[in-house]
Amino acid sequence: MLRPLPAAAILLAFAILPACAAEPQSAATARAREPVVGLPCEGCEAVFEGLPAAPASRARIAPPDEPGRPLRIVGTVFDAAGKPAPGVIVYAYQTDARGLYPPATQFRGTAAYRHGRLRGWARTDAEGRYTFDTVRPAGYPDTDLPEHVHMHVIEVGRCTYYIDDVMFDDDPRLTAAKRAELITGRGGSGLATPTLGEDGVQVVGRDIHLGRGIPGYPE
Repeated sequence: MLRPLPAAAILLAFAILPACAAEPQSAATARAREPVVGLPCEGCEAVFEGLPAAPASRARIAPPDEPGRPLRIVGTVFDAAGKPAPGVIVYAYQTDARGLYPPATQFRGTAAYRHGRLRGWARTDAEGRYTFDTVRPAGYPDTDLPEHVHMHVIEVGRCTYYIDDVMFDDDPRLTAAKRAELITGRGGSGLATPTLGEDGVQVVGRDIHLGRGIPGYPE
């Protein structure tokens, strides 16, 4: 779930690490794209800033040399009838292994600037599947907020909205109340149980149900 970032986390994040090489889009271009539903949603237009022309079904949030424990997020997107939904764009962004959003200075002055440089887009394949390769994020420094990966959906030609964050079942910061909230949250359950893949990478699953729990979702 989107929430205001602690001031200390924002100041620390923007003071370190270099920018990535993605090209930003203008605010005017972003506003001409799919309408935002599920309001309020501060910064939802950021999903269009830097959006690749043709996202693949597997994408990177963090580069291969990013410090931290390697993590893979996998999932399937389902439509309202429970069928796999191809061609849906899933957008994700996160903190680094220190709990900070490392800055992407080329996006200064845009909504995407607050999202930092650890962000990516994956477009679901013919079976509705998507994959992100990244590192496991840390919770914000000096807070009790759990580790999380923010996620949004772009239903191409239809709408865009945020869904509940991916959170980790083994995170000691994750309270029982938050677990219950995630299970019945926006876009289906965001509660993920990490497992170890054959390549030694930690893997979590986050299936997405289009429109579930989204106020104002077009029927």
